[in-house]
Amino acid sequence: MKREIDLKEISDGKLYGANDMVKADCHDCVGCSDCCKGMGSSIILDPMDLWRITYHKKISFEALLEKYIELNVVDGMVLPNLKLSEKEEACAFLNEEGRCSIHPYRPGICRLFPLGRIYEEEGFRYFLQIHECKKKDKSKIKVKKWLQIDHIAAYEKYIVSWHNFLKGCEQALEDIPEEQKKVLVLYVLKTFYQTPFISEDFYAEYYARLKAVRQTLGME
Repeated sequence: MKREIDLKEISDGKLYGANDMVKADCHDCVGCSDCCKGMGSSIILDPMDLWRITYHKKISFEALLEKYIELNVVDGMVLPNLKLSEKEEACAFLNEEGRCSIHPYRPGICRLFPLGRIYEEEGFRYFLQIHECKKKDKSKIKVKKWLQIDHIAAYEKYIVSWHNFLKGCEQALEDIPEEQKKVLVLYVLKTFYQTPFISEDFYAEYYARLKAVRQTLGME
């Protein structure tokens, strides 16, 4: 999801890599769940997010749609995002104690907070959003430790590939008839979200699907 922002207004003015130290550690968010409420449709899931949740919860995409996620249009593409409860506007995965019930396999955007990503020509770097988290007295922590993602280099490569693929789809949508737009959007949704990833090696299956889709769409 694109954001028109001025980094000078929302960050500490620095850009970080995975091995850099950043003042983001809020000590396990004890007693706080503010970032799990009132997010609207902003917690967009990428294919790995959905794979993690369905794999660990043993739940299908269709079952998730009944309670935990919803579909919205993002830059022309139909993508899933975490759903909020109507009464409290809280994430549906938040339990009665105000804790995340899927914390070990929570989505990438949740892991990132209060960091953000800024994409550059050959990848991206992280930045610290200074107005988002209300927790005080945060301490420094290495970015990759904060994310708690194994094989960070492989993960970052995947994030860039998915970002570039969606960007390519967005550009393609500008040049094709309305009927073909619907076909493209539904094809991507089915390939990367509705069709379960059955391998424990997510990356291998993802890149195989990505290659096939790019060839089909003429993006190679």
